[in-house]
Amino acid sequence: MTGLEIGLLSILALLLLIWAGMHVSVALGLVSLLAIWEVRGRWSVAAAAIAQAALDSIDSYVFGVVPLFVLMGYLVGVSDLGRDAFRLADRVVGRLRGGMGVATVGANAAFAAVTGISIASAAVFTKVAVPEMMRLGYLPRFAVGVVAGSSVLGMLIPPSLLLILYAVVAEQSVGDMFLAGIGPGLLMALVFGIYIVLLARFRPDRVQPLAAAQAAAARRDRPGNVFAEGAPLVGLIALVLGGIYGGLFTPTEAGAVGAAGALLVAVARKRLDARGFWKVLVETGHVTASISLLIIAASLYSRMLALTGVPEAMGALFADAGLGPVGFLMVYVAIAVLLGTILDSSSILLILVPLALPVVDGFGMNLVWFGVVTVIAVEVGLLTPPLGLSVFVIRSTLDDPRITLGDVFAGALPFAMLMLLVILLISLMPAIAIAPVGW
Repeated sequence: MTGLEIGLLSILALLLLIWAGMHVSVALGLVSLLAIWEVRGRWSVAAAAIAQAALDSIDSYVFGVVPLFVLMGYLVGVSDLGRDAFRLADRVVGRLRGGMGVATVGANAAFAAVTGISIASAAVFTKVAVPEMMRLGYLPRFAVGVVAGSSVLGMLIPPSLLLILYAVVAEQSVGDMFLAGIGPGLLMALVFGIYIVLLARFRPDRVQPLAAAQAAAARRDRPGNVFAEGAPLVGLIALVLGGIYGGLFTPTEAGAVGAAGALLVAVARKRLDARGFWKVLVETGHVTASISLLIIAASLYSRMLALTGVPEAMGALFADAGLGPVGFLMVYVAIAVLLGTILDSSSILLILVPLALPVVDGFGMNLVWFGVVTVIAVEVGLLTPPLGLSVFVIRSTLDDPRITLGDVFAGALPFAMLMLLVILLISLMPAIAIAPVGW
């Protein structure tokens, strides 16, 4: 077989192995190792490629951003800052028609700014927002749909683990990717909020029937000084993101400062004892090890693709087809969305980005902007069947037999469509993403 044939077969084998249930890092490493062995004909070359991939990918000061932000996310979770974000947002917009939905989106955006993990947002706000919305007469399908849709903000608004992963794979600055994620993240939150308000205004039967809204207004509970309670969250966001964008910290240093700040909040609120802290450290180690293996395997996979000539063949294919940058982007987003029906976000990113980068370079596209488009496209997969990881997290977190998995998927579908609209807006106006970074 030629190198190109081996490369194409390796991609097919990779998809089949991941779909069959093999962990993505194991599948990437195994397929890449065998493909390099087949192309070079020597096992020692393949083994050396693994060692070199490990050194080049995670033997870097920049990689320290991963465990630090993961640690901060876990500490934020045990500090109940998600509940504070929801109560603060509810105080601001809760009295609007559909205001609880808007509050959930706003709270998710704020929570995303200190966690960077969509799954964490989905789990937290399923417990915090869904029961409260249903208590006030919101329809269950709408309540879970809002939580599912707004949870994806965690992978776009920095600090985002997907943005970090893309930065490592595409060899871009983590700080630049964080800057580029702010505008699109806020735009997506705004689009979600406008949709909720319009839906509540013109189709209240799908949000909160009028009688339920009137009853809710009479029994609305707003105890305590939520602005004071929200101060730790706002302070942590200002500390981390303000430090990065103000030039006080590198992203890695900001992760350390943020983790220290989250630890102080958790201790001050008496939400963390010695046993709980040890559990947080262990879970942080598990996630960091998993991400490390993913990055090493992705680096090996990129080397294998370059060796077999697949990226060059893809570039030639798109050039011969005459699709141009717009046609390529449409095909790329469509493939990412389709893969999202069977694979998780990290898998899609690690498979597609090494294939697409040579084509993107050939078309002269901005790699930072392309990273934002990629993250949004693969995040659509969190809301689409049959995998829909955020949907499954929400359903497993709920303790309500009245809400089925189908209800969560149906409620999340409009938000998946709105995400595609945001991709279109960012494509038409790239400055939304790359103006803070520089053209």
